[in-house]
Amino acid sequence: MKEKTIQLILLTRVHQWIKNTFIFLPLFFSAQVLDSQKLITTTLCALGFSLIASAVYVFNDLCDINVDKLHPEKKKRPLASGAINRKEGVALIIFLLLAGTSIIAFSGANPWIFTLIGLYLFQNFLYSVSLKHIALLDVTLIAIGFVLRVLIGGVAGDIELSSWIIIMTFLLACFLAISKRYDDVRIMESTSVEVRKNLNGYNLSFVTIAMAILAATVIISYILYTVSPSVTQRLGEESFYTSLFVTLGILRYLQLTIVHEKSESPTKVLLRDTFLQTVILLWVCSFAFILYL
Repeated sequence: MKEKTIQLILLTRVHQWIKNTFIFLPLFFSAQVLDSQKLITTTLCALGFSLIASAVYVFNDLCDINVDKLHPEKKKRPLASGAINRKEGVALIIFLLLAGTSIIAFSGANPWIFTLIGLYLFQNFLYSVSLKHIALLDVTLIAIGFVLRVLIGGVAGDIELSSWIIIMTFLLACFLAISKRYDDVRIMESTSVEVRKNLNGYNLSFVTIAMAILAATVIISYILYTVSPSVTQRLGEESFYTSLFVTLGILRYLQLTIVHEKSESPTKVLLRDTFLQTVILLWVCSFAFILYL
């Protein structure tokens, strides 16, 4: 029973919940983190959304059982390894959806948030069933998922979002997603095992160039954001200095992906790399200092 519980928890990919911190970005950048009511509402929505996102991960794993069995790492997943059967996976999906929806309803957030969650579920259903097999479209859909997280945070905190936060979220998510394809292509070229059906639309040269383009675009977009009149008038010119940490973070991720070949999962990369954690912490602290002090 204990082992089964552990496998069910692993199946929900709790470590991936770190992605849902994007929901807090509107609250953070609007300097309203200290608003207790908005913080509580946003936190409850983030928790509920995390459970719903876990349901999506389980559904995706159900769709990918046969493919995951061929992957050197994914074959260890609960469903691919046989530790959890299909019926248990379906039951877990239903539980996670009901629990997540209930928490969000309890939060008292604007009902429009359920429209965004519905879009997230619909998008991921299409992604898991077929669209993830189309090169470039797969990366785009992943990035849209992150944008939806930010939009959900905006609705939860009743915060009007700027175009900059949408643009930068989309570009950063595209960069992380294409970096993940680098790992998939590398495995395919070294083992001759096609771990994704869409990999015929990628190779290491293309992915490397795409990563470089997106990395440069993210950095430039962030710099333009920090020097834009709306930001300098609200925060002062000091916000420009935070671009140092964004640049270091992007370069470190490129180094981990291309030099050290550790791009198997953006979440795992973040959780394992002290350098990247330090850079992100310094970025948060520097921006928090500008916003709140």
